[in-house]
Amino acid sequence: MKIPVIARLGAAVAAGVGLTIIGLAAIAQAQAPAPLKIGVMEGFSGVYGDLTAGEVEAMQLAVEDVGGKVLGRPIEILSADHQTKPDVGAAIARKWYDVDGVKMITGLGTSSVALAVRKISQEKGLIDINTGAASADLTGPACSATGAHWVYDTYALAHVTGAAMVKAGGDSWFFLTADYAFGHALERDVTAVVKAAGGKVLGSVRHPLSTQDFSSYLLQAQASKAKVIGLANAGQDTINSIKQAGEFGIVKGGQKLAGLLVFATDVQSLTLPVAQGLVLTESFYWDLNDETRAWTKRFRAKKDKLPSMLTAGVYSSTLHYLKAVQAAGTDDAKAVMAKMREMPVNDMMTKNGKLREDGRLIRDMYLFQVKSPAESKGKDDIYKLIATVPGDKAYRPLKDGHCPLIKD
Repeated sequence: MKIPVIARLGAAVAAGVGLTIIGLAAIAQAQAPAPLKIGVMEGFSGVYGDLTAGEVEAMQLAVEDVGGKVLGRPIEILSADHQTKPDVGAAIARKWYDVDGVKMITGLGTSSVALAVRKISQEKGLIDINTGAASADLTGPACSATGAHWVYDTYALAHVTGAAMVKAGGDSWFFLTADYAFGHALERDVTAVVKAAGGKVLGSVRHPLSTQDFSSYLLQAQASKAKVIGLANAGQDTINSIKQAGEFGIVKGGQKLAGLLVFATDVQSLTLPVAQGLVLTESFYWDLNDETRAWTKRFRAKKDKLPSMLTAGVYSSTLHYLKAVQAAGTDDAKAVMAKMREMPVNDMMTKNGKLREDGRLIRDMYLFQVKSPAESKGKDDIYKLIATVPGDKAYRPLKDGHCPLIKD
């Protein structure tokens, strides 16, 4: 049977139109701007899991606040759990940078992981912003031209909490220290503060990360007769230390506990009857002012839990990075970092913060005391503000950090 000429022409036209549509779609796809990829890597499981929950949602809020795009490019978020293992964190960072095209990584709690990722970031010339790691070495010997340290560090924790405890009469110390980079740095920095104030360190004991039984360590601390037992640990380790110290009657016996890195989420886990009176340092508290309360309401619509300074820090670091990309007109790491240093950091967490040449964000820190149950108006009403410490007093002077980028 012969196909009529008109039918053959119609089929040819239809085919041509189809090919044209496919071609236009391919061109449009080729011309569509590639997404800007950013990543949040944390110990989302294990000893620090409760602290880090909500960091992805906090990053989403920052993306929303720049309209979901920067330089006309959609923003894509990647997330991964480094399991508090440096080799896992380094492998994730290498894949993200080399294969996935990630331009910035934030989060990075656990100092040993942060230091491992810092090496990869330096090798690639890409940006890492530490919001969860504490070791002040990140802006000291391990500083980087494309690295930043955002929320707190061991120097600030030592000089705010440690100095307050010594001033209040706590002039003899014994440390319970997490046996890795963070714990060692925190013990070192608090020891310097105690000795500079004329106090004494009577001893220390180191415990494995994520241990369950602190009895032998606490008995050594109790036997030392030190006025202050400094907890150079964090997360579930701090919670377990404080709970078990209560079981041994350490505080009732006259010794004080210094939680050297304590988060709002830890206090809620401990409950006010257990944590009341504890003095601690934070860079964020949900109930500081109207702006922090409004942001917390937005955050809790995505993740119904009290935000910690870690979740707030991921929001703050991401927002400042995205603003800097827009201002620089490029995602080139050096150009973006230059803008991040040039622009003041202003958000619900930080006012007129300054990112220094060594990567340290200089911002106010807050000394809080945990309320008693009688003082609290509800389960989230946990802190009373004792002092606001200006950033230039809280953080290590630039000249003292031994950052290779800083010339004498």
